[in-house]
Amino acid sequence: MGMKTKVALGAVVGIVVIGAVSANAGNDGNDSGSRSSGKGSSASADRRSGGKKDSGGTRAAETKKAAVAGDGEYQVGSDVKPGTYRTSGNTDDMCYWERAKDASGEMDSLLANDNVTGTSYVTVKPTDKVFKSSGCKDWEAVDPKAKGTPASSMAGDGGMFKVGSEIAPGTYKSTGNADDNCYWERTKDAEHGLNSIIANNNVSGTAVVTISSSDAYFKTTGCGDWKKA
Repeated sequence: MGMKTKVALGAVVGIVVIGAVSANAGNDGNDSGSRSSGKGSSASADRRSGGKKDSGGTRAAETKKAAVAGDGEYQVGSDVKPGTYRTSGNTDDMCYWERAKDASGEMDSLLANDNVTGTSYVTVKPTDKVFKSSGCKDWEAVDPKAKGTPASSMAGDGGMFKVGSEIAPGTYKSTGNADDNCYWERTKDAEHGLNSIIANNNVSGTAVVTISSSDAYFKTTGCGDWKKA
């Protein structure tokens, strides 16, 4: 399919929607290296103000108290421990986070990044050196063993939903997407690298997607609300 790009607040994020895999923002060790513009991006819960709040059932994972403030640059291992973190309540696209392999601030140091509307999860790896967060709600450490009651609907601008505890597997439909600003993504983890993406798409009109029980997360931005078909 054709290439679509979108502006990220930090590094650029170009994405190619190719069915099963897409070039994501800050793929581990690979980034476009230049700012881009346009529609649709896998590192993109951007472009929207007044995004909808999280919806659907019990939260994905019961979380611990805030572990990382929403603004700052943190050294992995001392300021922030490796693990998976969750931020929620980001009602516009001002939340930006970044995983980096060093503190040089150069493009080559970028491992992954995202502009967030709604909720986001990110896994900080032991090999990461720096985690940056700007304009985000505080990050909470996720208990991987926590369970929830999965919902059968979700806000189209809700961000990331944890499959099995926040959102139930199954086929979902989103209607009323007037242009291709609707972007969805199925992922196998929260690392946000190229290999994290199982499938994704930019949609005009009605969107239909089947979320598998083996998926880790489902991401949606700029879409009409999703309901289980």
